[in-house]
Amino acid sequence: MLIIIAVVAIGSIIVFLSIKKINTMVQLSSHSSARSLSGQARMLEEKGSLLEAKLLYQKLVNDFPESPEVMDWQKKTEDINIKLLFSNVLTPQSIIYQIRPGDTLNKIAREYKTTTELIMKSNNINDALIIPGRKIKLWNVPFNILVDKSQNILLLKNNEEIIKSYIVSTGKNNCTPVGTFKIVNKLSNPTWFKAGAVVPPESAANVLGTRWMGFDLAGYGIHGTIEPKELGKQVTQGCVRLGNADVEELYSIVPVGTEVTIIE
Repeated sequence: MLIIIAVVAIGSIIVFLSIKKINTMVQLSSHSSARSLSGQARMLEEKGSLLEAKLLYQKLVNDFPESPEVMDWQKKTEDINIKLLFSNVLTPQSIIYQIRPGDTLNKIAREYKTTTELIMKSNNINDALIIPGRKIKLWNVPFNILVDKSQNILLLKNNEEIIKSYIVSTGKNNCTPVGTFKIVNKLSNPTWFKAGAVVPPESAANVLGTRWMGFDLAGYGIHGTIEPKELGKQVTQGCVRLGNADVEELYSIVPVGTEVTIIE
C-alpha cells in the first residue's frame, strides 16, 4: 500500500510541475497575437507536447472567440483530449497505479470506475494479461454526457470540461426523452430485438450499428447507425445515434454507471 501511495504521489508531483510550466508559458504568451499562439500550439503538438498544446488552443478559443479559426482550434483541443486519453501521458485527471498480485483489468476498471478498453489503450496493453508490479496510467475522474436535442450534439464531459463533441441523431417529432439517465448496460455488436423479429448483428438492417449503451429507461440508449447520412437530424425512434466510429470510441471511454443528461 505504501508503494502505491508513493507512486501516486510521484505521479501527482510530475503532473503539478508540468501544469506549472504550462501556466508560466501561457502567462508569457498572454499578449501574443492569435497567429503567434496558433503557431506555438502547432509546434508543441508536432513535438508531442500535448498538454502544452492543448492549453494554448484553449487560450485561443477563449481569447479570440470571433476568429474564423475558432472552430478549428476547438477541434484541435478535442482531438488532443482523445490523444491524451488514449496515451500514457499523465494529466491532472489521471494517476499512476501499480498492479498488485490478483489484479485483473476488469477488477481495476470496476474499482476506478473506468473501462478495460481505456486502460488497455492508455497503456498499450494488447491483451488481458497483466503483470504485478507494472505501473499503469488510470483515468481517475468520472465522465458525464450531455445530449442537446436542438443541436443534435452529444458532449462527452469531465466535470464541466468538454472532452469531445459528437454529431448525433435524435428522435423524430422530438420523441427522445428529456432528463438525466444512467448507462446500465453495454453491448458490442448488439442484436436488435424489434417487434416481430430478431435482427442479428451482422445484418445490414440492424439499426443499432456496432455498439449499444442502454439507459435505465427501458428501450432507450446510445447506439451506432446504418444511416450515417441521417446524422444531425431528428429521425430515430427515440434513441441517440452516433456514427459507428464515434460510438465505438465513446463506448471504449465511458463505463456502466455514466450519467447522461438530455436537454431540449
